[in-house]
Amino acid sequence: MSKEDKKADKRAQKAKAKDAAKPSEKQANAPEAAASGDGDDKKSRLRWKKKELPGGLWLKCERCTETIYKKTLLKENLVCPSCNFHFTVPGQERLQMVLDEGTYQELAPDLESLDRLEFTDKISYAEKTRRTIDRVGFHDALHLGTGEIEGRPIVIAVLDFKFMGGSMGEVVGEKIALAAELAGERNLPLIIFTSSGGARMHEGMLSLMQMAKTCAALDGLNRKGGFSVCVMTNPTTGGVTASFASVCDITLAEPGALIGFAGPRVIATTLKQELPEGFQRAEFLMDRGQIDCIVPRKDLRSTLARLIDFSERAWSDETA
Repeated sequence: MSKEDKKADKRAQKAKAKDAAKPSEKQANAPEAAASGDGDDKKSRLRWKKKELPGGLWLKCERCTETIYKKTLLKENLVCPSCNFHFTVPGQERLQMVLDEGTYQELAPDLESLDRLEFTDKISYAEKTRRTIDRVGFHDALHLGTGEIEGRPIVIAVLDFKFMGGSMGEVVGEKIALAAELAGERNLPLIIFTSSGGARMHEGMLSLMQMAKTCAALDGLNRKGGFSVCVMTNPTTGGVTASFASVCDITLAEPGALIGFAGPRVIATTLKQELPEGFQRAEFLMDRGQIDCIVPRKDLRSTLARLIDFSERAWSDETA
């Protein structure tokens, strides 16, 4: 065999050895397919987990941005354990927090607003009201009834921000008037909790008329020797602040509650100047005499019970 033949034979053997060491196309694609399969399985498992994982387990604090486990927040009566921020409490939960268990008796639950002005935005006011009732399960923004706080009977009215931002229309005005009349007839203290964006624009002038109506009703209770307390919670603004929320015998507030008429941004734009720190917050108003006391949520029941005890003399003096 010549030298050239030997070199050619060596090259052929090397090529054969190289081909033998090289995996087939099927073998080469096997790991890729396996990896792809694993990836698909992993994605499907993740999708399954996401579907099975219940939502709403965590909430972020509006003030300190701390992420809070919902059960922990509920245990703390919706108060942030990190910064003491008081979350807005829906009306029905507020009744459970404040009243003795099993004592609440609701009054006039079926009163509904009428679309007297045939107000229409994207949808009619009547349709908006119907949808809101279907969503929240009650007929308007104020819960009215009787109950007890540490064994002391009261009339209670609670605005619910879940219903159109707790706005005041004819039904809210009528229920506040009913609450004042009932408290006067039964010689009971009236406790009001506010959480509202103000008068309901869908009812126009009719909603503004409720400001005078509610103030007159509370004045009538006062003339009978009655006793009323308003607890302003976050937020209490607009026509509610400018009417019945500010004319009760005692005005309390929760820490950090936003309380005012126009919003701070509107005021800053109108005045064209920077507002002071803490403007329209409960502490700011307390320093200027607009509210009587700031009471943390955990102390509300005991504080209201003491105030109710103080009010008993008002009725005794009137009847003496």
